Order: sequence, then structure tokens, then C-alpha cells
Amino acid sequence: MVDQPDFHAPLYEVKANLFKGLAHPVRIRVLELLAESPQVSVADLIAGTGQEASNLSQHLSVLRRHHLVLAERRGLQVFYRLAYPQVADLLTVARSLLTEVLTTTQKNLELSMALPNGPASAEDRP
Repeated sequence: MVDQPDFHAPLYEVKANLFKGLAHPVRIRVLELLAESPQVSVADLIAGTGQEASNLSQHLSVLRRHHLVLAERRGLQVFYRLAYPQVADLLTVARSLLTEVLTTTQKNLELSMALPNGPASAEDRP
């Protein structure tokens, strides 16, 4: 069963629900694989994530329920694709943001280590 959007919920609640759908590393990896190719078979998703079929099926169900992916059965195979191209854009923005956060954190750490009262390194300890 696919959840229907709550058209009366405040937008911030709808956004939070979307992020709940994204809130697992396997689901992010699935979306990354789908962003790289127009459609991917379940067998390729299993190979690309290292998950067992039953575990991957649960994650794909969550992604479908949150309207992030679409499935198409062709004979015995099922293929998945992103429901919206903006999902790939969201992953790109997240990567950019994380890169900037990590770079800033590393620079701040390096600056704090250079201060006279900064944390002692292993070389400075007796």
C-alpha cells in the first residue's frame, strides 16, 4: 500500500517525512545507483548494495512508499528508476554540503592544532 500525501500537513512535516525515507545508508546507496543509470534491475541493485534480496526489498518498499522510486516489472525481472530527477539533484547537493562541512571542520581542527594552547599531538606527549 502506498501512503497518500497529507495535503493538510505543514510543509515542514512533509519534508521531515521525505527525509525519513532517505534516512538509511542502503536507501541512499540505492538512490545513488539509480541516479547513475536510467533504470536498474533488482539483481544489479543487490550487487551494488551488497544486500540480500529480502533486506533490499524492504528498503525499496520504503523508497516506493515515499514516492522516490518507481518499479516496472518486465517478465521475471523488476527494474527501478528514480521517480523524479530532483532526487539525483538532492543527492548532489547533499554531497556538496557534506564536502564543505568536512573541509571546514578539517580546517578548524588544523587551526586549533596550530594554536599555542591547542591540543597536544601524540608527538608532544611524554
